[in-house]
Amino acid sequence: MARYGDFSPGPIALPRPGKVLRIVLLGLLSIWLLFALLVNWTDSGTGLFLLLTGNTQAIVGGQVWRLVTAPLLHVPTGTIGHIFSALLGLYFLAPSLEEQWGSARFARFLFLTGTLSYATQFLCAALLGPDMSVRIVPPDYYGAMPVVEGVAIAWASTYRGRTVNLFFIFPVTSRGLILFVVGMSLMILIAGATPPSGHIALFAGMGYGYLLGGSTPSPIRRWYLKYRLARLEADAAREMRAGGAKRPRGRAGGFRVIEGGKGDRKDLN
Repeated sequence: MARYGDFSPGPIALPRPGKVLRIVLLGLLSIWLLFALLVNWTDSGTGLFLLLTGNTQAIVGGQVWRLVTAPLLHVPTGTIGHIFSALLGLYFLAPSLEEQWGSARFARFLFLTGTLSYATQFLCAALLGPDMSVRIVPPDYYGAMPVVEGVAIAWASTYRGRTVNLFFIFPVTSRGLILFVVGMSLMILIAGATPPSGHIALFAGMGYGYLLGGSTPSPIRRWYLKYRLARLEADAAREMRAGGAKRPRGRAGGFRVIEGGKGDRKDLN
């Protein structure tokens, strides 16, 4: 039986979610259940739901909280496929990342990937305008699928050469998983179907999955450290070229040395 975190082909070993992932999965399911009940069985849920989705014009107007709440929402009526896909994607790929990175980094990754993906989509939609972005960004965008695709890319870059059983059946390598995720998103785009999250957020999620994922430190952290090192080396070289001017010595203290310990006793006063 495959050990935890080992996704190689063979008998299916169900992942064991860590503490953070359990909270995330339970939270997403609870939020979906709440809005499914409110929207489908009362008259009070739709307005609240739309108040939390990503909306370019509303965010321009100052409702920036939507960038944080949008990844938490899923289609509340007519289908369970949206929430089901998000939960399954996180459940099967994210546990090993939390185990490898630790809870703190894993939690930051989920939060930043979701928020930055929708922030990127918002900026693109605002720059393009509604007429040009209408086919790739819905009026209200939401869902954790950008995070799921970010998790998939992060898993593939962290566990290079490993294999995962796609849909419980088809073993694919880490490179194959990247090709599958990117290929499916491209096919959806070409087919003209706009997902609830919007196309830009999906591709942004992949990008942030690569930048924030991988081994420790992440690529973006490594680039930052290299930048800092280059700055320090440049500062050191500049000081050397300037001649390494000596710092002025401080003023002498109130003591003086008497050679050999000899001398008139009045010198000690």
